[in-house]
Amino acid sequence: MNDILAGDLIYLFAFAFGGLAFAFGPFVIVYFLAPRWTRTTLDKTNQAIECGMDPIGDAWIRYSAVYYLYALVFVAFAVDVLFLIPVALVYGREFVIRDLVELSLFIGILSLVIVYAWKKGVFEWKRR
Repeated sequence: MNDILAGDLIYLFAFAFGGLAFAFGPFVIVYFLAPRWTRTTLDKTNQAIECGMDPIGDAWIRYSAVYYLYALVFVAFAVDVLFLIPVALVYGREFVIRDLVELSLFIGILSLVIVYAWKKGVFEWKRR
């Protein structure tokens, strides 16, 4: 019993270390690879972008609310595709009719979301 628990703890610590490495690793890599500016005359701290070119006009652009609705619809469908892939892999093994009904309901609700967004004008880009 203790051997099984010790093996599980090894996996738990390995996954925790891997998660921390993926979370903090980019910060450490950027810290060591970032250029160190020795000249203090560069006044780029007040700019919104740091590409080395002076910006033309105001850096803050106001986007329409339609842009954010369009992005939310995209994110929602990306998550739904992540749900559909594993379901499609195990589809039809035991309960074929039930799986077909559930997938049809799920895709039907998604279709209603698209129709609702279309009727609300989310997919129409109007310039002011």
